[in-house]
Amino acid sequence: MAPHLQQYYEETFSMMATKGWKLLMEDLQEIKNTVNELSTVLDSQSLFNRQGQLDILNLLLTRKEACERAYEELSE
Repeated sequence: MAPHLQQYYEETFSMMATKGWKLLMEDLQEIKNTVNELSTVLDSQSLFNRQGQLDILNLLLTRKEACERAYEELSE
């Protein structure tokens, strides 16, 4: 693995090991649960907005697992 990628993953995993990261993920999960409620969606524009919000929340909530998989693949 290239040294700059190694450093990138080390820094990323270091950040994700903090209590602050864990708290952020808990907050984002709560937000996702709220945004995932469709009873307040009134039109297609609101639905598309919610879909975008959920896409970003899912990206952040699954970031750690995605980085771990990519790191493992690059290490092989």
